[in-house]
Amino acid sequence: MRKLDVSEDEKLGELEDKTEALTLHLLSLPYELVLEILALLRPSDVFNLQRVNRSFYQFIIQEEHRVSRAITSWRYVCLEKCFRLPVLMEQVDPSVHAMIRSPERQELLIIHKKPYQHIQSPNPKEICTCLTCLLRWSALCFVADFAHWQRNLDVGEPIPMIPRGRHPAWNQDLIASNAAIVRKALRSPLWHARLLEAHLDSTTRSISRHAANKGNKRRRFRMTKEDMESGSDLFLEKTGPPSFDFPFHRDNYYMLEAYLPNRGWSAENNRWMYVPAEQHDIDIQYIVNWSRRRHQPATASSTSKLTREGQEL
Repeated sequence: MRKLDVSEDEKLGELEDKTEALTLHLLSLPYELVLEILALLRPSDVFNLQRVNRSFYQFIIQEEHRVSRAITSWRYVCLEKCFRLPVLMEQVDPSVHAMIRSPERQELLIIHKKPYQHIQSPNPKEICTCLTCLLRWSALCFVADFAHWQRNLDVGEPIPMIPRGRHPAWNQDLIASNAAIVRKALRSPLWHARLLEAHLDSTTRSISRHAANKGNKRRRFRMTKEDMESGSDLFLEKTGPPSFDFPFHRDNYYMLEAYLPNRGWSAENNRWMYVPAEQHDIDIQYIVNWSRRRHQPATASSTSKLTREGQEL
């Protein structure tokens, strides 16, 4: 190697280091590229990004619908159709409100409004209480509660049992907290996506737990390590056991693997068929028809009576 002489060494020592950190900011990128990047995140990551600074917070709030739609469209293709949102009463035609809330109809729903220990009853002034929306509310509250107990299920720690007729404060606080999260999801697509993320995590953990039990020979969804790490629910679109029954008690959590309501396997089409989003509208029309039928006999009777009285006069 050639040895540097003193003059060359001095010249090198006089060189000024002008390297500096790049100042490129994510939000300085083209708009569509920023959305493409955010679409790759999990909903929980997006919430964390919101906390970085005001600029990120405002951008995500402004683009919440587009970001959430982009994330859900590839991560939660199955879960989105299984866990749709109940409809807010403010979005229901006001002319139908009285029919939905009529005492006679509420009596018919008593079996579906019976309070569970792990699900808070919905507020009929807040959400529609057609059968579809009641079931949607319960399913989403279950998602939050099931996620809460995953650590217990992973380590084999029993879930606290609540004697019948008792209402301990800790449980009332928990179901109120779960319901508050669902209420956020009613108005925020990002919170809805966050619930779907939580349920995918609960489902993969449940399938893993039961797969590790060599004595459990029940049919389950085939899930690879890559499926579990993908952050996507596409493997749940494959054939697997149906899950129609609502987990009406936390005792059901121990044997539960994949609660995926509102769908059934079609042998003819060789795929899962989902309850359509329009089912709420179908239920509303049913309520309207039911209410009209109830009032028709009374109206007809009154008209007949007036006709007879007119003839007598």
